[in-house]
Amino acid sequence: MMLTWFARDDVPMLVGERVLLRAPRPGDYTAWRNLRRASREFLKPFEPRWTESDLGQRVYAARLKRGREEARAGTDYSFFIFTRAEGELVGGITLSNVRRRAAQFVNLGYWTGQAFAGKGYMTEAVSLVVPYCFETLGLHRIHAAFLPDNRASRRVLEKNGFREEGFAEHYLQIDGKWADHVLFGLTRERYDDAMARRRS
Repeated sequence: MMLTWFARDDVPMLVGERVLLRAPRPGDYTAWRNLRRASREFLKPFEPRWTESDLGQRVYAARLKRGREEARAGTDYSFFIFTRAEGELVGGITLSNVRRRAAQFVNLGYWTGQAFAGKGYMTEAVSLVVPYCFETLGLHRIHAAFLPDNRASRRVLEKNGFREEGFAEHYLQIDGKWADHVLFGLTRERYDDAMARRRS
């Protein structure tokens, strides 16, 4: 794994073997709109309800503006995921609800376009944001949640050292309905242990 940090956009660029993560930019709009539109039915069972108007350029620009403000405030960080070889947009990762003081945690969320699902891109992308959370942001825990039947999401998290920690009834509104979620977490201690084993 290789990490490269750049100061642009208040969010670093994270570079792995197959993927590159960076903040969304205005020039990414068309690729983002096309990928979201083509993946609509694939994503629908896993996300809050959205309409065609949510893919509009003004909505996208507002999201970018809000994302920059949140990154500067240190509360949320949004990344787009691209293939390194072709520069294709694969999906996105969000680090949200950063809490400091006694908590020191963040919530991890992600989505993948249908054409790129099951190819290992998200597993590698998560492996890049984990050290960013612990080593750069100095956080202590990463939380993640997924629908009970989402086996792909479970695999992504387990491959990155996350463990199942609980179950939350009616946790998030997904496709217009309150849905149960499985809760996963990763601590700094578990991450440090894994890094030590790799070095030995």
